[in-house]
Amino acid sequence: MYGFYYDPTMLLLIPGLLLALWAQIKTQSTFRRYARVPSQRGMTAAQVAQDMLRRDGITDVVVERTAGSLTDHFDPRSNVLRLSEDVYDSTSLAALGVAAHEVGHVMQHQEGYLPLRLRSAVVPVAQIGSYAAWPLFFLGLLFSWEPLVLAGIIIFAAVVAFYLVTLPVEFNASHRAIAALEGGGYLTYEETRPARKVLNAAGLTYVAAALQAFLQLLRLLLIAGGRRSRD
Repeated sequence: MYGFYYDPTMLLLIPGLLLALWAQIKTQSTFRRYARVPSQRGMTAAQVAQDMLRRDGITDVVVERTAGSLTDHFDPRSNVLRLSEDVYDSTSLAALGVAAHEVGHVMQHQEGYLPLRLRSAVVPVAQIGSYAAWPLFFLGLLFSWEPLVLAGIIIFAAVVAFYLVTLPVEFNASHRAIAALEGGGYLTYEETRPARKVLNAAGLTYVAAALQAFLQLLRLLLIAGGRRSRD
């Protein structure tokens, strides 16, 4: 029985929370470590991103600076690749890895990479689901209306699908980044190892997010199943 002050299904979330905390610490510490190591060639992250785009024949994407730390992203709506303040002008191995990763997303967009297209298709439902799923679910429980409970579960399943399809998108972008950094001569073979460590650490944050979403969905199913067994 689920008490008002104690819900045993909350214990399911602990592994996801611990992984998320560890991934965040790992990402920040790894970035800080290699943000102090300059690349031998001495190009800034912005210069590397621009040159990678040029070499790939992509001329309609602008590289801009954006505020914040590790706020780097590619906006396909405006065709702008935004690099954070601690990446844009940096020549460090960490900054070049982050910039190349974002260029990887540009390449995915240009070629119509299937997982990226799937993620874009799921985004609207996932955005709604992240806000609406739990209210619908608990209203269904409150009023003992099974269709509303089921609707909450289905909508949150779309959120889980978003996080799951994000994994191949992010790991593929990192794979492209390392190949481009070494193949283009921006980093030596030895320098790509630290850059890979930065991207692998960042990838853990996406794994943690997917695990958290999956465990939340499992929790919804257990709560719904427990409620039906008591009725």
